Amino acid sequence: MTTTIRNEYHPQTVTHPGEDLREKLEELQMTPLEFAVRCNKPVKTVSEVMNGKSSITPDMAVQFENVLQIPANYWLKRQYNYDEAVARNKHQATIEAAIPWAQEFPFADMAKKGWVVSTRKIEEKVEALLDFFCISSHISWENYYIEQKLKGAFRISLAHAKSPFALSAWLQKGENEARKIDAPEFSVKTLKEILPELKSIMAGQPDDFFERIQSLCLRAGVKVVYTPCLKGAPINGVARWIESNTTPLIQLSCRHKRNDIFWFSFFHEIGHILLHGKKDIFLEGDGEYNEQDKEKEKEADEFAVKWTLTEAEENAVLEDAPLDDDDILHWAKKLNTHPAIIIGRLQHRGHIPHYIGRDFFVKIEVNETN
Repeated sequence: MTTTIRNEYHPQTVTHPGEDLREKLEELQMTPLEFAVRCNKPVKTVSEVMNGKSSITPDMAVQFENVLQIPANYWLKRQYNYDEAVARNKHQATIEAAIPWAQEFPFADMAKKGWVVSTRKIEEKVEALLDFFCISSHISWENYYIEQKLKGAFRISLAHAKSPFALSAWLQKGENEARKIDAPEFSVKTLKEILPELKSIMAGQPDDFFERIQSLCLRAGVKVVYTPCLKGAPINGVARWIESNTTPLIQLSCRHKRNDIFWFSFFHEIGHILLHGKKDIFLEGDGEYNEQDKEKEKEADEFAVKWTLTEAEENAVLEDAPLDDDDILHWAKKLNTHPAIIIGRLQHRGHIPHYIGRDFFVKIEVNETN
């Protein structure tokens, strides 16, 4: 979704309808007291309207119509236009106050990716960012992402993140895309049942692998979206609960473009969904964790190991060393995993040099519309 710049005309100044009332009474040579009596209203109320301190209500507009022979809708429209002008003036003040906030975002990169409309005008950048985040002011952003005023949303605050502005934009993009997806009620049972099929997709990695895992996970009530990395937000992925903590969302970036890293991240996020609370959120690739969160990260890693290449399977492969390409293909088929998973794991553990098995790595390409 790309936000658009609203090009609408709004008059610079709109007077309070009380001025029209004052002019009309002078024209009729009618005192405020007489007008108040004719309208059956307190003179104080009439005075406050004439001085712009009170609004003309629908009830008053009808009474004015009877006394002044001016249609009620005239008074109501004047009051509406005045109220809107006042609100827009307040909004303009909000825009100006948000300029320093807007300057912190990688706006050019967001515009390049089509997340916001491209513009050089800072006021339009502010408007685009407010639309993107679905908020009315930058204070709302601070309350949500920094101060955690909506504590039911997620447990982590971006207050100590290296790049809270870019991170929040990346997270918001994921939620914006997730809103477009209709999902059934989340089912732990179904998610566990589809794990072997998800592993088979990993092993074969067909061209439409992302659409397949999206479709399968959706069957379990889990939304999966792809969001490319944003400048300043080096994130591999994240799992969190959205829509008032009813729907799990897995957001992946394909940051390193390597399929072994992508699949490990994917199963790692599933691990978070199945093992941890609805308020937990872990930004894989950014930030520091406390001891409790480190333990949860370890548990998610162990879950990913189980569904990509277990410790026992890794040891079995190592017993066959030295390994050539045919050996890797043999073990990948036997263990129902992808050769890149085996190569990546062995390289990560330091068992084989990084120049071996490069051809097994497949560059991850995902359309952002997925």
